Amino acid sequence: MVLFRSQYPDLPRHPLVVCASLVENPMNLGMLCRTAEAFRLESLVLSDLALAQNRKFRQGAVATHQWQPLEACPGEQLPQWLAERRQQGYSPIALDLDPQATPLPKLRFLERTVLVLGRELTGIPPTVGAACDRLVAIPQYGVVQSLNVQTAAALAIYAYLGQWGMPPRL
Repeated sequence: MVLFRSQYPDLPRHPLVVCASLVENPMNLGMLCRTAEAFRLESLVLSDLALAQNRKFRQGAVATHQWQPLEACPGEQLPQWLAERRQQGYSPIALDLDPQATPLPKLRFLERTVLVLGRELTGIPPTVGAACDRLVAIPQYGVVQSLNVQTAAALAIYAYLGQWGMPPRL
């Protein structure tokens, strides 16, 4: 186990970045950290790295914050940050409820993708949506037409992994 833990940081990661700069609930952020680490994603972006010290974050993360790379981008800087990521070869995609958004099953992810998540209740602000290459929506059929942000992100992450392959279990 000691050898595994020492080698773990050097193992490959999927080049998918989950940007949760707009997500405000620490429990949702912690569960996003747990999901990102479970699938060895490149990074999880928070509005402030101090959020990872929050008790509710740590409850949701279940210690995965020790292994998952985190980075910070305040929400007001998100359009500029996304432009910089695009220059680095990433395709920013916003997970949104917009009726004109591409349905998730029809989306072809680029390998280097930033998945942008919106605020709980209000979603993706227009300035952030405009800074993305595409909006994507998860088709739903119930009376309530939204999912918890962590659940929606997990579905999108799994769709990405389905297209880009899942490495053998460690």
